[in-house]
Amino acid sequence: MPRRTGAHRKQIHFGAHFPGVNSTTVWRDARAGSQTGFSSFVHLARTAERGLMDFFFLAEGLRLREHLGRVFDLDVVGRPDTLPVLNALAAVTERIGLAGTINATFNEPAELARQFATLDHLSGGRAAWNVVTSSDAFTGENFRRGGFLAREDRYVRAGEFVEVARRFWDSWADDALVADPAAGVFARSARIEPVRFRGRQFDVRATGAQLPRSPQGHPVLLQAGDSAEGREFGAATADAIFTLHGTLEAGREFRADVQRRMAAHGRAPQDVKVLPGATFVLGDTPAQAAERAREVRFQQVGPEQAVAFVEQLWGRELPGLDPDGPLPAHDPDPEAVATRGRVQHARDRVGTARRWRELAQARGWGVRELVVEVSARPQFVGTPQQVADEVDLFVQADACDGFILIPTLTPAGLDEFVDRVVPLLQERGTYRTRYTGPTLRDHLGLRHPHRSTTASEETA
Repeated sequence: MPRRTGAHRKQIHFGAHFPGVNSTTVWRDARAGSQTGFSSFVHLARTAERGLMDFFFLAEGLRLREHLGRVFDLDVVGRPDTLPVLNALAAVTERIGLAGTINATFNEPAELARQFATLDHLSGGRAAWNVVTSSDAFTGENFRRGGFLAREDRYVRAGEFVEVARRFWDSWADDALVADPAAGVFARSARIEPVRFRGRQFDVRATGAQLPRSPQGHPVLLQAGDSAEGREFGAATADAIFTLHGTLEAGREFRADVQRRMAAHGRAPQDVKVLPGATFVLGDTPAQAAERAREVRFQQVGPEQAVAFVEQLWGRELPGLDPDGPLPAHDPDPEAVATRGRVQHARDRVGTARRWRELAQARGWGVRELVVEVSARPQFVGTPQQVADEVDLFVQADACDGFILIPTLTPAGLDEFVDRVVPLLQERGTYRTRYTGPTLRDHLGLRHPHRSTTASEETA
């Protein structure tokens, strides 16, 4: 497999993900802290900054998940709103980027553009928005418009949403703000353009944004979505893409596909960073790391989680299902829904169940052991040197540009990676030894965004 060497080696990029509404975090561990206390956010963000990572990343949950009609309290439940947390972290960090997932389906572009512009100004140009979509009526029940949005329209709305937000961010020229108190001049209004947009989802007429351009032009745009529509949206819009591809070959194929799509939009390969999510488990020896990884997985997937995972696929309650026993002999109901607010395992439930049975029978696994295997995220397991080697291999083989690291322990799960793996990457010259610029675009090696000259045009 081709791999960059010598002077052609790429620099590795890292984001640090604060675990949210999922079962990645091991809450059973005695060292686990609060997922709502500000001290937890501060610890992880400052650790990531000490490790010279590009950004701290918060996911989003718009509604508590339900299982069999009840709140799914085996998962993480309850978390503060993303933007207030990131704004607060701007005051206690200095250089690290601050990224948040905010849904483009259930928000409005003028308001969100102002909120992210505010974060960008308060942080000195460190803001990033992870643009996600939803056609989930269950989530939509929390909002005025409900679940009206057809699945095929979710990226239509997201594309228009980003376009309108950019027009607000671009409505001020870089030199539009002129502060001269003696002359009583604070802005040249001729340098602020009106915002006009008319599309299928939005019809906006405004005199311009309420804030000038930020130090990095406007927030970095992240995107997460692996469907054909998601890839196309990311190729056209994103500065970085959050993926879940866990093998070298899958990563190379995804990155090559996105770059082909980018070319059709007139974008260069360096305009977008590809950053898969990954967990990690370290040990002093390979055997110790493997044993620790197994312990972590069985902490993440307790007996109750294993049963609920199978019930989600089967679409019904399975009373009496033994976590250490076999899967149900009958097939799932393809139409029944047991869990709401969580991504479904597969569209072909019957086929998936049959593959799970074959795998469990071949390996001699019970329900819990099977779920541990089939629900695992991509992860690095080994000694610090082994993990550093594998991370570097992925990047130099062009499977990605780095990783968004998802610790299995909150808030101190990233400490060991920063202390033991980062120095090894620095020694080989593929990871920074200092921040070279103040903004997130500087960290990611992205160009200052060109200001659009079409802010006043309307789109049919």
